[in-house]
Amino acid sequence: MQGRLVVLTGASGSGKTTLARALKDEHSDEYDVLFFDSVGVHSPERMKEFGEGHQPGGGWQRAMTLQWMKQIPEILQRGKSVLFEGQMRIAFIVEALTVAGISAARIVLIDCDDAIRSARLSVDRGQPELANVNMMRWAQYLREEATRGNYEILNTGVKSFNECVELLKSYLRTGSHGC
Repeated sequence: MQGRLVVLTGASGSGKTTLARALKDEHSDEYDVLFFDSVGVHSPERMKEFGEGHQPGGGWQRAMTLQWMKQIPEILQRGKSVLFEGQMRIAFIVEALTVAGISAARIVLIDCDDAIRSARLSVDRGQPELANVNMMRWAQYLREEATRGNYEILNTGVKSFNECVELLKSYLRTGSHGC
C-alpha cells in the first residue's frame, strides 16, 4: 500500500509548524513529518545563486521545494504517509510533485487573519520584526494562490488546535487528496 502525502504551506505565524510538531510528537510511528526549514536558511548571497526569478518566493524557495519532493516518493513507496510542512508557493509545490512523479497529494494552506498572525509572531514567538507588512502581503499572496487553484485553506484562527490536528490526521490516514 502506498503512503499518503499531505503538504502544508502558509506564511509565518499561521500555525503550520506547531501542527506538524504535534503530529510528529504523537504519531511518528505512523507517518513521517518533514520540515522545509530543516535545510536551514542560506545567506542572501547564497540564495541569489539560485536566481531571482519565480517571485515571490524566489529561486531558492523553488529549488529547495524541488529538492525536498525528490526525497518523498521513496518514503511513500514503503507505505508510510508523509506530512511535509513549509513556506512554499503552491505553484512550486505542484511543479515539484510533477518532477518527483507524485501523482496524488493533498495541498493545504494553513492560514489565519492578520491580527492573529501578528499576535502569534509578536507575543507567542517573540519575533515582532516578522509581524510586518511584507509578511501580511505574503500571507495574502498565498491565500489568493490557494483560492485561484481551489486548494483547501485551513483557518487556524477559526478551528481549534485539536480540530486542526484531527483533520490532518484524517487526511494522512484516508488518503483523500486534492491534487
